[in-house]
Formats: sequence, C-alpha cells, structure tokens
Amino acid sequence: MGQPHPPYRSARSRRRAVGVRGWITAAAGALALTAGLVAAGPQASAAGLTQVTGFGTNPGNLSMYAYVPDSLPADAPLVVALHGCTQSANDYYAHSGWPTFADRYGFAVVFPQTSSANNANNCFNWFQPGDSARDRGEALSVRQMVDAAVSRYGSDPGRVYVTGLSAGGGMTANLLAAYPDVFAGGAVDSGLPASCADSVTAAYTCMYSPPDRTPAQWGDLVRSAAPAGTTSWPRVAIWQGTADTTVRPANATELRDQWTDVWGIGQTPSRADALTGGTTRTVYDDPSGRPAVEVYSISGMAHGLAVDPGSGPEQCGTPGTYYLDTICSSYHTARFWGLDGDGGGEQPGTLPAPTGLAVTGTTATSATLSWNAVPGAASYTVLRGGTRVGTTASTRHTDTGLASGSTYRYTVTAVDAAGAAGPPSSAVVATTTGFTPTCHTASNYDHTVAGRAYAEGGRAYARGSGQPLGLWNTFTTHTLQQTSPGHYVIADSGCPA
Repeated sequence: MGQPHPPYRSARSRRRAVGVRGWITAAAGALALTAGLVAAGPQASAAGLTQVTGFGTNPGNLSMYAYVPDSLPADAPLVVALHGCTQSANDYYAHSGWPTFADRYGFAVVFPQTSSANNANNCFNWFQPGDSARDRGEALSVRQMVDAAVSRYGSDPGRVYVTGLSAGGGMTANLLAAYPDVFAGGAVDSGLPASCADSVTAAYTCMYSPPDRTPAQWGDLVRSAAPAGTTSWPRVAIWQGTADTTVRPANATELRDQWTDVWGIGQTPSRADALTGGTTRTVYDDPSGRPAVEVYSISGMAHGLAVDPGSGPEQCGTPGTYYLDTICSSYHTARFWGLDGDGGGEQPGTLPAPTGLAVTGTTATSATLSWNAVPGAASYTVLRGGTRVGTTASTRHTDTGLASGSTYRYTVTAVDAAGAAGPPSSAVVATTTGFTPTCHTASNYDHTVAGRAYAEGGRAYARGSGQPLGLWNTFTTHTLQQTSPGHYVIADSGCPA
C-alpha cells in the first residue's frame, strides 16, 4: 500500500504518537486504502447536513452531524452512518444514499465524523480497545450522539440502527457488540468482525487474512463485549465485494459466523436469492422465521460502498472514490431493518428467552437438555446448530441419533399460544461419549491446512486449545493429539493415543 503522511500530533495525550509507531498506526487505521487520499466529496446544501454541538462529554473527540427530514414524525427510527477512512460526514452524506431513504421512509440520520486529531487518515479507531469498547472513547461519543438525537428529534429509542464503511464498518461491528441494548440492527459494509483486532499488527492480520476462529469463538468475543446477561441481539447485514483486496472477502465469512453464532442459529442459510449488480443475498432466519443475519456478496466489486445512481425506487447514491456503482446497499439495508414500514419481516413472539438451559446427560448417540419454565409458554422449540430438532410442552428434551464423540450446540425458544417463538436462549454445548483420541505429527503448515491448527500473524496455534506452535511454515514440526472434536493439544513428549 502507499505510505501515508505522518500523523499530526493530537492534543489528547492518549493520541500522541511519535516517529514510526505513529506512522504505522495511521496506516493500519486507514484500512490500507491504497489509492491515497480521497478527493473531497461535493458540499451538502446549507439546509441539508447540520452540525450538532453540545451532545455530551464527547470523550472520543468526534463531531456530530445530522440530516433531519422536514415534518419528521414522532417516534421515528434513527440511523447512525459512519464514514470510511479519509472521508467525512459530508462525503458520506453526499454519496451513500441515506438521505434519500430518510426522506422517503421518515427517519433521522446522524453522521459522526472523526478527524486527523484522532487518526492521521480520518479513520475511526476500530482497532483500539480504548475507542471501540463500551463506554470508552469514540464508541461512547457515538452513544452520546444517539442519546442527543433521541432527545432532540423525538426518535424511537427502540429503533436505532448503525452502519459504516471500511473502518466505519469495523467500528459498526464493535458498536453492535458493545451496545446491543442501544442498536436494534446494523450493517457492516466492507468491514471486519467485532473485536477482530486490538493492536496495529492484529489490524493488518484482520484486513488481509482474518483469524479462522470457530463461530463460537467469534460469538464469545461479542458476548464478552456486551453487558452481562444480554439475550437480545441486533440484526446484522453484511456487505462485501468479492474483488476487495483491502478488506478481504474472508472477513464477511467470519462476520457471518460471528453473528449467526450470537443468534444461536447456525451457519446453514435459510435461503438465498440473486439481486441486481451481480449480488447474491444469503439469509439466516431466527427461530421465528424472521431474518436475523443477511450476507450480500457482490461479484467483482472492489473495496467500497455499493451504490446505484438513478431515480428508480431501488436506486440511490452517487459514484465516487470508494462509492461503487453496483447496487444500492442503503435501500436493501433499510428494508432489512424494516424502515420501509413492513417491520423487517415477521415479528417474533413476546415471550422471553428461556433461562437455565443445561446439558443433563449424554450417551454416544444422544444428549438430554433441561431448562426453566417460561410463564405463558405453550411449548418450546429445541434447536441444534440453529436447526429445529424438537418441539415439546415440557422443560426437558432428549436429542437422539447423534454421532459419537461429537460436539453439538443447542438453544431453546419459548412459543406462545399463537405459535410465535420468542428469542433463543443462551447456547450450551453437548459432547457425546465414545470419542477415540488420535495423534498427528506434521509441520505447522500441514497442521493448518488439515484444520488441526490455525494461522494468525504469521504464527500457528493448535485449534481448540490455542497452544502456540511457532512460525507457520514447513520447517517446524509438532505432534498434536485430538482430545475431543475440534480440540488439539501439543503432544511432542509422547502421544498416548
């Protein structure tokens, strides 16, 4: 990638960076936008985008801009839209198409803006825990913008959504994880999984070769970032071009794994369909049949936000650097969230998620579960890996016909008298008996190719245990013992299997 200019010094002590480290931090934060600085976008009209001041203590040193349609109804939705690196709130306002749908469907849009005082390339610091964790730095500033907008514009606090491009997309994923109680939905455009990086080095790894974690490991990163006891999660749209060499398409797969695991619905799609612009939409429904996660893969699209200039009902935006003429992502995202008035599909039941789900016994071919009763529940649906495997009126179920020595992930939903399922419970994992340990001696490279290890930052780690194996190459050899499905440990001193 091209070398960015050295960053300006910040007035805030936590932003100070000198010499090479500051230069590298800026480069990583820029998400390697290889074409250099983006040309300034067209200026918004004086009556359009408006700066809002005094929205809070603003610990992240951000600026708040808003677009509010005339005659905005009370309790309207609110959308937060985060620009990409070297861009601005005005740039995103002018190109993304969000004002079009704010006018059409009736909602306000907040456009947060960072600056070179935070990051030399005007990137949101998605890779810095001090800016992306709950109630810290830039993340808290965005939360304060939401509170100010709800108060000023009378927005519905239960219908707040966040979207972002590139570095803004990485920050969006972190905001969804940190504030599931604030955001009802999100859209990550050419972005990265939540908590993928916590350093400059990790940022590069995420962009070019994201860690191949299991869905449960990705989901755990979200669950650990959210408030304790969270059971209700935002609905997430994932947009990715197949020819993106800045944020590799593998990030979309890891994002899908992360958010489907959080929802407890597995990675088997409910359906897929073809849209315009060479786009394939893959849908993952929650137990009530409503889309919880959607992945939009755009064939041949490079790094950027998908727009589709024109006056048609499904068109929006204007082309520009990193605004690519393919399909109107803002239109489909707005519909996914239900901003067009259809509620985003079938609404879930009102019963709460069951609590106390536990594995009470296993055999070589079965797993028995139990959970606490939910008042008002007519029945319960048991899901294995997101797929329904049983319905019962009791608070106990035995799943049969399983493979020996294998691990399965379960959730349970409560179903009301009308047949509507509520949100899924927290997931539990059951491992059937009868597993026979095996041993494998090979190079770190071969272990990784075979799935017994994974590579991260040029080094290899045993899958499951995470034990470090050294450099990811063909010259370092280890013996790994598989002690349970998907779990390997180093056994160089001797393998009992």
